[in-house]
Order: sequence, then C-alpha cells, then structure tokens
Amino acid sequence: MPNWRELRRFCEKDGWELYKSTDHYYYRKYISNGIFKKTRISRGSKEIPKFVWKNILKKQLQVTQEYFNRIK
Repeated sequence: MPNWRELRRFCEKDGWELYKSTDHYYYRKYISNGIFKKTRISRGSKEIPKFVWKNILKKQLQVTQEYFNRIK
C-alpha cells in the first residue's frame, strides 16, 4: 500500500489542484465535462490502510492501481 506522501506526489504529477491546506491537503481535478474529482490527504507519512486505499482509488481518484503506480 502507498503512503500519504506518495498519494500527494501522485496528485501533483497528475494535474490535481491544491485548493486548501489545513490539517489535511485538499486536492481537486476538473474533468472536461465540467465535473471535478476531489480527495483529502493526511499530512501523516504512514502507509494508507488497505480498505481506505481501495476506497480512495475507486471513489476519489477514479483510477486503477496500475495508473497510480505509473504516475507516482
């Protein structure tokens, strides 16, 4: 499983916009049809728990594990 830093690096490389930085990092990415995706990233450096990671991939990032691994 990736850690929170790797998720942040992925968002930066994949064109996500940091729109708020508080106790978490908040990123969003606009899609061509006017819809945007968003995700919240912990400031911690620990590994992301498996059940949380699967949810982030499917519902927030909406990418495959293979795509994530190529970009990070």
